[in-house]
Amino acid sequence: MGFATHTREATALAQESHVIAPPKSDQHRINDRIRAREVRLIGPDGDQLGIQPVPEALRMARGLDLDLVEVAPAANPPVCRIMDYGKFRYEEAQKAKESRRKSTQVSVKEVKFRPKIGKGDFDTKVRHLIEFLEDGHKVKVTLQFRGREMAHPELGTKILDQVIESVGPLGKIDSQARLEGRSMSMVMSPDKKAAEAARKAQEAEAANAAREREENDVVAEESTIVSEEPES
Repeated sequence: MGFATHTREATALAQESHVIAPPKSDQHRINDRIRAREVRLIGPDGDQLGIQPVPEALRMARGLDLDLVEVAPAANPPVCRIMDYGKFRYEEAQKAKESRRKSTQVSVKEVKFRPKIGKGDFDTKVRHLIEFLEDGHKVKVTLQFRGREMAHPELGTKILDQVIESVGPLGKIDSQARLEGRSMSMVMSPDKKAAEAARKAQEAEAANAAREREENDVVAEESTIVSEEPES
């Protein structure tokens, strides 16, 4: 009886702990999803704005056309920052991808095509191929022939040429295409310099978009001020 009672109590405690434990999530609470009544607020430039009621913090964020993001939910009160959440998520995704690329053991992936592949399937496979290259893997591109398709190897060469063109500077050819039995294959590897240049170009594009949005907001604000001036 004593052992059974102890077991039941241990089980109950484990279940209680499971219920109390908050769910794990990599998502941040933003804007109206923030549950706290007040937060310690950080401005978009990193300025400490003190403890603010959530409605006031939301008003300040929306006034800047930005988001209120909970960055430290365990603090008392929670810490929130005014930021462009879309840009923040993009930068976090790029950091995670770079981290995976550095930590993942390089291996050879394979992507298979057919001579009569449709455009939708072709685009999907090329997208997977590019993802493998961005993660630092080599990729074996294989073209499989069936039946009478063997009589037209030029169709396979045409598909592989389209793959090379679609991948662009992100990948370089390690071994040229060669016909082996009923398949034609080549091996591509990531071009690190080209990938870095593409990453910088994406960052520059995001920064230009943010700057253009700020300029448009200033123009809109000036137009509003002019329209509100009384006529003499």
